[in-house]
Amino acid sequence: MTNKLVLANLKHRPVRTLLSLLAIGVEVCMMLTLVGLSEGMLEDAARRATGVGADILIRAPGTSLISMSSASLSEKYLSFFLDQPHVRIAVGTVEQPTGGVSTVTGLDLAEFTAMSGGFKFIDGRPFRNPRDVIVDEYYARQNNLTVGSTLKLLNQDWNVCGIVEPGKLARVVVSRQVLQDLTGATGKLSRIFLEPAAPENTAAVIAALKEKLPDFPIYSMAELTSLYSVSNVPGLSAFIGVIIALGIIVGFLVVFLSMYTAVLERTREVGILKALGASPFYILNIIFRETAVLAVAGSALGIILTYGSRWAVMTFAPAALTQKIVPDWWPIAGGIAIAGAVIGAFYPAWKAAGQDAIEALSYE
Repeated sequence: MTNKLVLANLKHRPVRTLLSLLAIGVEVCMMLTLVGLSEGMLEDAARRATGVGADILIRAPGTSLISMSSASLSEKYLSFFLDQPHVRIAVGTVEQPTGGVSTVTGLDLAEFTAMSGGFKFIDGRPFRNPRDVIVDEYYARQNNLTVGSTLKLLNQDWNVCGIVEPGKLARVVVSRQVLQDLTGATGKLSRIFLEPAAPENTAAVIAALKEKLPDFPIYSMAELTSLYSVSNVPGLSAFIGVIIALGIIVGFLVVFLSMYTAVLERTREVGILKALGASPFYILNIIFRETAVLAVAGSALGIILTYGSRWAVMTFAPAALTQKIVPDWWPIAGGIAIAGAVIGAFYPAWKAAGQDAIEALSYE
């Protein structure tokens, strides 16, 4: 009987109920989308780095793994690394930010092909001219590019000569030497990838290099994958925490306003229930059950909405953003939403339970 009364109360004001569900759903969707974007973009960066085919990554001293710093590593290190025991191939790249989280990468296509097998072209061809640029399928789709299109980068016009499958190194690739000269980084590199003669030599090569170059960040690809995480990006965990806190506040205010309005609208109904012998606990039970139904249904709606946000991201901004569905965060986001909703309903429930039956019956 109580459950029927709860559902009847929710159906009686469908617009208010739907708005409350939507607000809680947006709160949950906001949390899950933010976490999904953070993890998705980091995993995509790790996947593209490991797609090079190398076993070892080397950066210049003082640089961060999750950074878009300009080239600061001397190109002379390529010959140094090639002279080391068990090293078969060394590939140097240059990274230059182009705005936001986007970068353009310069590489020697012959070196890259020898290490990774090269790009898989969907359309077009490799570099032939200094202003040729290769883009991946996501970047081409986001920017409506085809082979032969003109792309504006670094205040220069580039000719799109090829469109490749995503997942290898970068979304936008140009000639290394051209990018070095254009950015004033002649003879400089951002990263160097090494491939040992045999995978079992990786640990020995890393140990020898760390002894000779103690200040250089040197990673195996297994280490690289583990380092691309939210906890290793400065400030990202704090940012997610702030967004979650804002989501809790929004959820609290929405449920508080919804339940407070519901209590005011049903003052006479509460009076009738009390006149019929309903205890304060029974009134509290009804309101908290309504809140729980709203919170659980809103959380489910929020989870469904994340699939919509992921579709929007992958349709309209696949090159700039990558969103991952994060099922392990579903109970966390749902728990936060439910807790905020229950807290928001506490005062309206307490107010309803404490109403005097005679005053409630005389309320207009």
